[in-house]
Amino acid sequence: MSVIRQQDFIDSIEDALQFISYYHPLDFVNALADAYEREQSDAAKNAIAQMLVNSRMSAEGHRPLCQDTGIVTCFVKIGMDVKWDKTDLTVQQMVDEGTRRAYSNKDNPLRASIVADPAGARVNTKDNTPSVVHIDMIAGNKVEVMIAAKGGGSENKTKMAMLNPSDSVADWVVDTLSKLGAGWCPPGMLGIGIGGTAEKSAVLAKESLMDPVNIQELINRGAENKEEELRLEIYERVNKLGIGAQGLGGLTTIVDVKINSLPTHAASKPVTLIPNCAATRHVHFELDGSGPAELAPPKLSDWPDISLAVGDNARQVNLDTLTPADITEWKMGETVLLSGKLLTGRDAAHKRIKEMLDKGETLPVDFKNKFIYYVGPVDPVGDEVVGPAGPTTATRMDKFTDQMLEQTGILGMIGKAERGADTVASIAKHKAVYLMAVGGAAYLVSKAIKKSKVVAFEDLGMEAIYEFEVEDMPVTVAVDSLGNNAHDAGPAIWAVKIAELDADKK
Repeated sequence: MSVIRQQDFIDSIEDALQFISYYHPLDFVNALADAYEREQSDAAKNAIAQMLVNSRMSAEGHRPLCQDTGIVTCFVKIGMDVKWDKTDLTVQQMVDEGTRRAYSNKDNPLRASIVADPAGARVNTKDNTPSVVHIDMIAGNKVEVMIAAKGGGSENKTKMAMLNPSDSVADWVVDTLSKLGAGWCPPGMLGIGIGGTAEKSAVLAKESLMDPVNIQELINRGAENKEEELRLEIYERVNKLGIGAQGLGGLTTIVDVKINSLPTHAASKPVTLIPNCAATRHVHFELDGSGPAELAPPKLSDWPDISLAVGDNARQVNLDTLTPADITEWKMGETVLLSGKLLTGRDAAHKRIKEMLDKGETLPVDFKNKFIYYVGPVDPVGDEVVGPAGPTTATRMDKFTDQMLEQTGILGMIGKAERGADTVASIAKHKAVYLMAVGGAAYLVSKAIKKSKVVAFEDLGMEAIYEFEVEDMPVTVAVDSLGNNAHDAGPAIWAVKIAELDADKK
């Protein structure tokens, strides 16, 4: 029998969450590097390059890979021959205590994103607890832990279906993914759970995302069972959609497909699809009673040597002198380097702005001829101006956009992923623009921010309105003032190109 010290478990949870906040799993880094080498789309290649440079910077600086430091999901498998040294805390409480300590670490504070009363007041719990904990009893005398920090953008793209027994899982996955957009921040992994019951299929899918990236090994040796055949089919068909990195069109949309399955009722076929974003974060460890887990950090030499080059054609823009006429010259797909002042605002700030505009109240900041950046940054440490500050999913602000353009005089918005059709039409109507920053490059983006201060709604914490002063912040014109949309055009072009490349191989 092994005696597991409560303190060792809590310390291991704390260390693991800090560890995964700045270290990508190396198998994922290698998969991204392979995708970068294969990529033929300039826009997608640049996006992957930013992700890889950001990954190395985070590993070197011990700062978060993404400003969304996630909701903690922890699978705890406890051996039947294990005893705890104390019983005053449950496993849930121990995971929560480790989470609380990790997210309040003074050297690397992580953004607290968990809100209580989700159907009502949605008040931030301030310490990112409670965690989501799944507990299993297994044979043996060890405690096995798989822990992840899952970003909201990819988690929000989870889909579930109760298929007919004769329905094709691959058809459903491909059709579903083609409609997801890019808010889950590709390229990433797909976790698929099949069987059991509806809720069990979701747990199966989430746990599958803890597995290592090994699709290339499977391709090389070939499938040995139906489940592996399904992995290969989905991998090939999804990448042929041409969605590409950040949804801009390209060869790699996913780097792996994971499947967990269980027997199910003869009349049922429950299936859940959960994508993992470019900020894939998880680690596994065991406790045997000999002390806390020892997590071996990777070597910086394990990262590919990639440099960023925006090209000579990038448009230099001074945000402080920009006019509505200026932005009508910008074209879809163009790289723009922003310098000057911009304002931030995301879900809670937009909700409050709408309430004030509806009441005819004066806003606390003037948005006229400004850009608004959809971001909730991590708190700074040391001499940082701001912590990692990558974009959040822009579609969540779609319902506010027409009013913002109509009544505040903003010139445009900066976020990640696509905009809805009505929002694109509103952007064109108001001769505005939507610019896309790369999701999964939050630490890299933060280095372009030279000054930061809260200018409104301070009580909203990370969702307050900040004024950033930026220098050469790289963005892509995703929707120009005519309504040309890179997230429609890019994947459409690359789906055709991929089909042509396949035809040439035959």
